[in-house]
Amino acid sequence: MNDEQLLRYSRHILLPEIGVEGQDRLLRARVLVIGAGGLGSPASMYLAAAGVGTVVLCDDDTVDLTNLQRQILHTAESVGRPKVVSGRETLLRLNPGIRVETVAGRLAGDLLDEQVAQADVVLDCSDNFPTRHAINRACVKYRKPLVSGAAIRFDGQVSVFDLREPSSACYHCLFPEGLDVEEVRCAVMGVFAPLTGLIGTTQAAEALKLIVGCGTSLDGRLLLLDGLGMEWRSISLSADPGCPVCAGRECDD
Repeated sequence: MNDEQLLRYSRHILLPEIGVEGQDRLLRARVLVIGAGGLGSPASMYLAAAGVGTVVLCDDDTVDLTNLQRQILHTAESVGRPKVVSGRETLLRLNPGIRVETVAGRLAGDLLDEQVAQADVVLDCSDNFPTRHAINRACVKYRKPLVSGAAIRFDGQVSVFDLREPSSACYHCLFPEGLDVEEVRCAVMGVFAPLTGLIGTTQAAEALKLIVGCGTSLDGRLLLLDGLGMEWRSISLSADPGCPVCAGRECDD
């Protein structure tokens, strides 16, 4: 780290759990953020501010006026522009010392595999089950830790699936693909603006801890937030031994 970086990240470096070594890990890390909306906004902003060396921002949407109530990456001047373009500008204004790469499209197939394989941590900030399951399969394939979040109405949830560990559950263990689960969207049901900040910021915190290697992650736990009562609950998760996506993983040699 140079002198400017030592000063910029000094409050991290003062923390014995992070220190110079941990901050250097952040500067060398690559984090994939899928979704530049309500969750991806605060998540990517804290990753950038914390000094994650490369943030890859993926989204196929453009900024709409209805987004601005909660998607703090974007401003009124961004309406009509691709979210990844608007988001990249915001992140680089926040921290010009990092690299921000963008994918202006829906990640799928080989492109999804390519991006997940390169990432140190993947943040699922998407808003639909098919995308979440595709991300999960790629993270299982490449043994990448996945930080998953969701927010609707006043309710939020976040968990970590540390797929480097053969004993960890995957997203499919929690929400099996094809299960008859009602999919709700903010456009139909609404969402409390600060809720996305609370969940997205928690996703960023979990990603930073995974990169640094400090603290205890949410792996094996689902954290639920009732925003109306401002109550958090933690539910234990375990891998499904019969899961068709993640069962049978073995430890690396």
